[in-house]
Amino acid sequence: MFTRCGVALGCLLVLTVAVGSVCGQDIEEVRVYEKAVARAIDYLRQKGQSPDGSYSPQASPAITALVTTAVLQHGRRPEDPLVAKSLKYLEQFVRDDGGIYKGESLHPNYETAVAVLCLTEANKDGRYTTALKKADAFLKNLQWDESEDKDRSDFAYGGAGYGNSKRPDLSNTSFLIDALKATGNDANSEAIQKALFFVSRCQNLESKHNTTPFSAKNPDGGFYYTPAGGGNSQAGNTDEGGLRSYASMTYAGLKSMIFAGVSADDPRVKAAMKWLQSHYDLKENPGMGDSGLFYYYHTFAKALDASKLEEFVDDKGVAHRWRSELLQELVARQNPDGSWVNPNKRWLEGDANLVTGYALLAIKYCKPKSK
Repeated sequence: MFTRCGVALGCLLVLTVAVGSVCGQDIEEVRVYEKAVARAIDYLRQKGQSPDGSYSPQASPAITALVTTAVLQHGRRPEDPLVAKSLKYLEQFVRDDGGIYKGESLHPNYETAVAVLCLTEANKDGRYTTALKKADAFLKNLQWDESEDKDRSDFAYGGAGYGNSKRPDLSNTSFLIDALKATGNDANSEAIQKALFFVSRCQNLESKHNTTPFSAKNPDGGFYYTPAGGGNSQAGNTDEGGLRSYASMTYAGLKSMIFAGVSADDPRVKAAMKWLQSHYDLKENPGMGDSGLFYYYHTFAKALDASKLEEFVDDKGVAHRWRSELLQELVARQNPDGSWVNPNKRWLEGDANLVTGYALLAIKYCKPKSK
């Protein structure tokens, strides 16, 4: 009897220590998370925001929208002075045509889509309902479809882009889908299903959804920038003339397919997951090195959250608690003043405001559960 009691007491002690260790780890993660967020928002308040409420206005109002979205997602209310000034700044870009963009902008889809995400977060009292409804129509009008004399056989069909040619690309189309979802379009909406046509053609996977000439030349299941205008990958071409896959676009493709209602057992999703399992990395944007690293962190987090995976098992069988691992990586990269910046300045990632916005959007998905 004594022996049994002793064993039972020993087991209980071990279990108590183990549970306490886990709880202690979770509590420490909460502390680390909250400190990183507080430091970042303090940086934005003290150094990042201009007196008129903008962030890096010389670049694009989209940076102000992106940063303000992040601040709102971390619990600040529209009435908070930090947020209110930025919302007032953004309101001046609301156009009669429904778009929310800088005059003569070459990026109306991108700027409007990011602004929609911001105003949706700030619309708890309905103050932006009318503007959001008009923006939804504006974005749908920009989408490449029959209204531009494009049918489903055209590789541009369903996509969205920017620049003088407005050539569609996966990044812009991903933002389009995010904005359409935010304004209430479900997975079966006409605009999102049109966008899915384009997204599917950005994948290195031959299927009934993708008969572009690129997929057979590099059939690895990952995603690249665009099949339109002759095709382009920011990661370059293969020796066979294929378009190289890279991680930020593959996560953007995965997220977009999920938002468009593509199931986990669909060959497109399976192929994307297989590519990502063989390229799991938080030190770089696989396929691109440190180019677009913080954009990558954001798409990585949003896609894996949408996939509802708490652990991501790589091709070696290693199970990653991706939220915890991303939190650790972001905290390690945070600057002493609370900001983040990429030493590689490509795609404006030398701008601390933009990169801090990306980091805050990403870290939101890493929030530990309090015990």
